[in-house]
Amino acid sequence: MTYKKSIANQQQPFLGRVVRVVPLTHTMCFRMTTHIAIYAGSFDPITTGHLDVVKRARGMFDKVIIGIGQNPDKQSLLPCEKRVSLATTLVEEIVSVAPDLAPVEVTPYEGLTVDFAKALGAAALIRGIRNVTDLAAETQLAITNRQVAGIETCFIVTGEMYAFTSSSLIRQIAALGGDLDRLSNLIPPQVIQTLKAMQSEEGGPLQSLIQENQMD
Repeated sequence: MTYKKSIANQQQPFLGRVVRVVPLTHTMCFRMTTHIAIYAGSFDPITTGHLDVVKRARGMFDKVIIGIGQNPDKQSLLPCEKRVSLATTLVEEIVSVAPDLAPVEVTPYEGLTVDFAKALGAAALIRGIRNVTDLAAETQLAITNRQVAGIETCFIVTGEMYAFTSSSLIRQIAALGGDLDRLSNLIPPQVIQTLKAMQSEEGGPLQSLIQENQMD
């Protein structure tokens, strides 16, 4: 959005003195920049901790894009299409509760996260911080991204109830046949339903995960 303002030649009193306003020969233009943030990850599966970061980020940026990463060399529990579908559904619920905050998009991508962010004109990457262990690892990565790609990173500390929530932990519990209903404070109902259906699949991804990690 562009705002234009021209100032006429005039004299104004100011604390007993005369202040002369110098006329402008050119129009002053102020251009508002849209600040886009990228929240990238595998989201395999997406957790309430992830959604907590998204909620907080909506009040800090003009637009938030959730990037669902695709790594062909890494086996995922949920296919990319399903991860995108779950994230989209959950984001729509978040936006409907607080429609005045920043919009959120869900987009799959391949390759380097910094290349994805630069292609979308992002101002910063978002990283959720759960504890000091996260902070140490993410700080090193943030410095590298800034030096290599010139992009900043915004750390958002999650709610304390999510301090030890991780997608890998959820995957292991599901693979071992754990009671997913007891994880209702860690993963949304849609994710619970999806994982329950996968637990009943013979020879499905959860069984492959057990064999891969040599779980007994």
